[in-house]
Amino acid sequence: MTEKESGRRREGSWPGRVLARIRALSVWWIVPVGVLIGALAGGAYGTLRTPQYSATSYVLVVPTDKTDPAAALGFAQAYGRVASQVAAVGDAQVWAGVSAKVLRENVTTVTSPDAPMISVTATSSGRQAAVSMADGVARSLVLNGTQMQGSTNVRVVQFSRAVKPTSPVSPSAPLAALVGAAAGGLLAGLVVLVRPKRRRDEVHAPVPAPSAAPVPQTESV
Repeated sequence: MTEKESGRRREGSWPGRVLARIRALSVWWIVPVGVLIGALAGGAYGTLRTPQYSATSYVLVVPTDKTDPAAALGFAQAYGRVASQVAAVGDAQVWAGVSAKVLRENVTTVTSPDAPMISVTATSSGRQAAVSMADGVARSLVLNGTQMQGSTNVRVVQFSRAVKPTSPVSPSAPLAALVGAAAGGLLAGLVVLVRPKRRRDEVHAPVPAPSAAPVPQTESV
């Protein structure tokens, strides 16, 4: 019996199957390692990243005697879409003390489908900077709405000024570590599942050697 055939028999036997399962389970050490690496990376990101603060100012579109509430709701949707352009060409960057590019990248507006109200949210690493950016864009919308009131027949007023934030909106170090651990475990599990498996040699039954054909005997006369 050759060494290759003996190896095949060992794999097919009960101890061979146990060893094969142990080898298959041994690769799962990648998962806890991935969880640990992800947790360390997420915790480091949450610790070293600069905290971000968010402030929100609210703008209200009010209908005049010449229009109805439905028109005010439509104009509120329109102002919400063009808020970044209005802030860029207006004095919002002067009031906020930042460039128009910073306003476009860090200020978002959301309009309500049921009320003619626009929320202007600004995010910054400084608390007062977030407040100034949100109020600056809201003030720019109010100024633009006042200038266009003769043609739109709606008034744009600042409903509420932004409040100075007390806590950051960026994830804390424990939360970032938890998210990193989950992501690391998921990626490690995918690596284990899609790893190339060892190909087993197919076991072929031995083919018997062809027997020699009998030699016909001749009878002597």
